[in-house]
Amino acid sequence: MFRHRTWLPLPIAAAILLIPSGETPGGGLTILTGVVLTAIGEGVRLWGVRHIGAISRTRSERLGPLVETGPFVYVRNPLYIGNVLLWVGFAITARLLWLAPIAFALLAVEYHWIVKWEEALLLDRRGDEYRSYVHQVPRWIPRIRGGRTQVRPGSVPGPSPPLQMTLFSERGTLLAIAAGYLLLWLKARS
Repeated sequence: MFRHRTWLPLPIAAAILLIPSGETPGGGLTILTGVVLTAIGEGVRLWGVRHIGAISRTRSERLGPLVETGPFVYVRNPLYIGNVLLWVGFAITARLLWLAPIAFALLAVEYHWIVKWEEALLLDRRGDEYRSYVHQVPRWIPRIRGGRTQVRPGSVPGPSPPLQMTLFSERGTLLAIAAGYLLLWLKARS
């Protein structure tokens, strides 16, 4: 729900860009797999940002409404899941297959502690409303029941912001992805 400055993406990015690419079997398929994972990660992020709005860019303890629509119906932390998929996808695209599980593990540990802090804050400020949400929606592994959304009784989904606002809010991530792939392309040509 809150965005924190994290220390992990910088060293992961440096490793991806500076370490020579590995020699993996099925090079083209490996790269395609990485690109697809990156796209899925950003797709999850765009879907989440479309529902959570600009509050996802907050670096404070300020709370917006409890979001119970979009991906937040299936899992409580879709933006973090999207981030993990992005970084694992980049590592695979760079054909650094050994780095993918390391990036996954490091981000999992970092997001575990961030989420613990966020959940304590939400429990303190939202009380029973958040407890009910926690009871119905898993933290990390999406729960899909018959393909139908499971929203807490009495909650009313608000309107989603226009796609243009979502893209504007997510512009930094989109530009970072484009720059990352440009740098990977330049790395592959050198």
